[in-house]
Amino acid sequence: MANSPGDLEVIVPNLHRRYSGVTATNRMVAPRLAKLYRAAWFGSDAPEGISRLSAADFLKLWRRKTPLIWHARRNNEMIAGVLLRALGWPLKLVFTSAAQRHHSWITRWLIRRMDAIIATSDISASFLKVKATVIPHGVDTDVYAPPPDRAVAFAEAALPGRYAIGCFGRVRAQKGTDVFVDAMCRLLPRYPDFTAVVVGQVTPEQTVFANDLKKRIEAAGLQSRIVITGELPIEVVQRWYQRLTIYAFTSRNEGFGLTLIEAMAAGSALVAARAGAAALVVEDGSTGVLIPPGDADALAAALEPLMNDPDAALAMGARGRARVLAKFSLDAEAARIGEIYRPLL
Repeated sequence: MANSPGDLEVIVPNLHRRYSGVTATNRMVAPRLAKLYRAAWFGSDAPEGISRLSAADFLKLWRRKTPLIWHARRNNEMIAGVLLRALGWPLKLVFTSAAQRHHSWITRWLIRRMDAIIATSDISASFLKVKATVIPHGVDTDVYAPPPDRAVAFAEAALPGRYAIGCFGRVRAQKGTDVFVDAMCRLLPRYPDFTAVVVGQVTPEQTVFANDLKKRIEAAGLQSRIVITGELPIEVVQRWYQRLTIYAFTSRNEGFGLTLIEAMAAGSALVAARAGAAALVVEDGSTGVLIPPGDADALAAALEPLMNDPDAALAMGARGRARVLAKFSLDAEAARIGEIYRPLL
């Protein structure tokens, strides 16, 4: 590792085997934090741009005198931090919460033992019952960026029509995939230039749900125009964003909803259910359109004017990109997290 254990200031733990949205957001901001502080990643799925802390090097930190930040994002990481501190590790505990729900007693107990709390939105902060600093997630605006030519990017996919409308995330009711499919079954027959794309994994427990969606698509005769890709490598997903003219964020509930700012950064027009950080991120009517969650009628009504006028959709996408650059970049997120770290160190 580049940093010796004695030099470290921040440990970024990732104590979760399955790759998740929490892992993705952690991986994105950690290399930016490593530019501001001597930081190391501990656990699986380490990104480029930050040192890795081995178990052997980690054990050398016991009984160290100078403080060291342990920045948890899950219950198990908070538990580990509390236990390690009790055993003599000189840890300052920071927790980031994206959850928008009432917390269990164990989570509340753990939160009270943190030295600093970050929430990713005002709504997340309202469930914490303790003082928290709101720092929204950021996105890499170099990676999530408009393509040089959206028509060329779309043509690569060899899909019917001229424009794509997308909905990304695991195929499940919580993500509102059914709401998106229902709206597409109504709209696509009237807009032959559009193809709908669902980019996301179908897990074994969601097979029945996914099969029901496929039956609806077949009943509408739209098998070639509503495409469910399954799970894709992240660099392929990034290219899919560049093929979209419109993005539909359809979650019924969400911690933050990173796909919101990923799609906006790539210059897609946005229709977003009021879940996660949508109300924080989207300026309704300017950088996107906000609708109630779980409402296929409202989704179809908001999407149709954009499908009817792709130039207006691209103009909305350009405004969305500008908003992400100003408010939701990774550098802005890392700098604000750094302000939380400084007094603890």
